[in-house]
Amino acid sequence: MRFVIVGCGRVGARLSNQLSLEGHDVAVIDRNPAAFRRLSPTFRGQTIEGVGFDRDVLIRAGIEMADGFASVTNGDNTNIVSARIARQVFRVPKVVTRIYDPLRAEIYRRLGIQTISPTDWGAGRIAEILLHPGLTTQLSLGHGEVKVLEVSVTEHVSGHRVEELTIPGEMVVAGLVRDGRAVVPTPGTRFRLGDLVYVAIETLSIPRLEEMLRLS
Repeated sequence: MRFVIVGCGRVGARLSNQLSLEGHDVAVIDRNPAAFRRLSPTFRGQTIEGVGFDRDVLIRAGIEMADGFASVTNGDNTNIVSARIARQVFRVPKVVTRIYDPLRAEIYRRLGIQTISPTDWGAGRIAEILLHPGLTTQLSLGHGEVKVLEVSVTEHVSGHRVEELTIPGEMVVAGLVRDGRAVVPTPGTRFRLGDLVYVAIETLSIPRLEEMLRLS
């Protein structure tokens, strides 16, 4: 697959290195040529000096054949403009952009551009650690009404059945990892110490889950 990345800061370089390592065709754009020094010596992609919303620069990066596009510079305006051009002008199938301003991130999310807001994510993660120790959010759906939580099985939970953590319309065990292998458990599956359990749950029901797990 071919990907175009705008911004070769810490996030952009790490993303580009990862995609390249996995064998994908990657072009990374940055206005500062020194930024490319962050790329790994094993990076096999293309580096292009220029502005991420310049049509000619994007064409040189192969955006017309791109399967995915990500704009991750430090500037919201640059990221937004680049992402809109990628989606609306070049019709790239998958477009992701980083926007620090949560309000603007939500606006562009509604316009069909997938956005990542470090401000929202960071605040949410800190609140989660303070309010719900022992639970880790792996996925948040919609506006956060439903979450997929990771729970480590403790001695209190070990031996209990999956159906005991199931409340129709509130929470359901969606997956279980045991000895590094993931499975979709049956209602009669019993938890073992050390299992990782993934629970899809309504956010308002998290305190109830904590009581069941005796985390509160």
